[in-house]
Amino acid sequence: MWVLDEPAMAKAGAALADVLRAGDVVALSGPLGAGKTTLVRGVLAALGHVGEVPSPTFAIVQPYDSTSLPVSHADLYRLEDPSEIEELGLDDQLFDGALLVEWPERAGEAAWPQALRLSLQPRPDGRRALTWVVPGAWEGRWPPPQSPT
Repeated sequence: MWVLDEPAMAKAGAALADVLRAGDVVALSGPLGAGKTTLVRGVLAALGHVGEVPSPTFAIVQPYDSTSLPVSHADLYRLEDPSEIEELGLDDQLFDGALLVEWPERAGEAAWPQALRLSLQPRPDGRRALTWVVPGAWEGRWPPPQSPT
């Protein structure tokens, strides 16, 4: 577990960007305001994105093709049924890019079994606790040897 302030969240995102590959899925869980989009901003900045990174709550999926690795940022908060996930074509993004998914629980338990699962929890001091579940596809890549704190 890492306990992160805002600058450390950006560093954690950069550490994730360093090991992200085409075909990867990162599932980001945590309550509203936990810092999921903040972490994604760190990933995208490290991949070369310049500009705004809004939460895709209303768009649901926001592609970033001008980064060194194409990334699609999805927010499934508004999905009401896992069957809606097929309509989004998210798995198509994995041929040449990576997928960062907020609220992956909305896709159902069977979605993306090889995803790196990151969980963010707010702490009373304003920092965030970041924990992870590492599947076989991510062994040796996450967590990085050095903490961003």
